[in-house]
Amino acid sequence: MSSMIVASAVWAGAAHASCQTDKVTITGPFGEAQFSIDIVDTPETRAVGLMNVPEMGRFTGMLFIYDQPQPTAFWMRNTLIPLDMLFADQDGVIVKVHENAIPLDETPIFGGDAIQYVLEINGGMSAILGIQEGAQMHHPRIQETDDESCS
Repeated sequence: MSSMIVASAVWAGAAHASCQTDKVTITGPFGEAQFSIDIVDTPETRAVGLMNVPEMGRFTGMLFIYDQPQPTAFWMRNTLIPLDMLFADQDGVIVKVHENAIPLDETPIFGGDAIQYVLEINGGMSAILGIQEGAQMHHPRIQETDDESCS
């Protein structure tokens, strides 16, 4: 029974952390990781993304949000730092991890056919933390999050 209490406490912590609009939490077999984020959710802001950004803090990222699931591909045009791209479905489940996208490379990086969220973090962080496909993103804008838990 004590393991159930511990698991509930960990989940409650993840749910509370996911209530912060400037943070995204990722949970999975590796444990939990939290990133301070900027959100880009319009065609204009998504088009710019992290272009011309010379550096980014270790636990910092950018969360791309689409209105609905759709085929998604990214490139690294004018992006100066290597990035890991975490592509997630409408429930925030990571369906693809693309590690160490090459700065300035314009080769399309296909994320999937039904992607609604993409988290860009520093290149190599997903391997360091053990983030893999199947991990769960938590954020108030992800449908999986229960709005009442943020009260």
